[in-house]
Amino acid sequence: MASVTRERALEAAVELLGAEGVRALSHARVDDRAGLPSGSTSNWFRTRRALLAGVVDWIAERERADLDPAAMPVISEVDGLIKGLCEMAEMQTGPYAGRTRARYALFLELAQDPELGEPLRRQRREFERWAERMVIAVGVADPVPATRALMALCDGLLLHRLTVDPELDVRPAIDRAVRALAKS
Repeated sequence: MASVTRERALEAAVELLGAEGVRALSHARVDDRAGLPSGSTSNWFRTRRALLAGVVDWIAERERADLDPAAMPVISEVDGLIKGLCEMAEMQTGPYAGRTRARYALFLELAQDPELGEPLRRQRREFERWAERMVIAVGVADPVPATRALMALCDGLLLHRLTVDPELDVRPAIDRAVRALAKS
């Protein structure tokens, strides 16, 4: 039961961050959003910093579970990479939009706190390595800068969909970028 309460608090904290930003995060607001008795969140996370650390870890854990390499299709051609990146963008701005907004808010908030932001940065590096393996598999000649370019493009597309145009078709930009990188 106790771990269920902790899980509910973390899920509510991520929802709150994704909907209202970092400034909205407080123990009382998390309790309220999770439908928990007052003080429940502070039993697990005594300080705001501890709550932020818990949320950062929770997001990283969820994203690792989502990107389980065993569950991912094998990508070995350009069309597969394009399709995979488009599907990732759809998921991150669709079912996982709140978590994506929360992650971006935390990246910005914790830019000056290397210790607290490390789980998010570590997760990002793992995702970059995974993306680089796909870029190598499709035969891109210079995979490290190509991967960084694709990651930056996808970040921009995600941010655009989350803030400006939720219906943006990401496929044309991803298609053009992947095909250009594959030719170089």
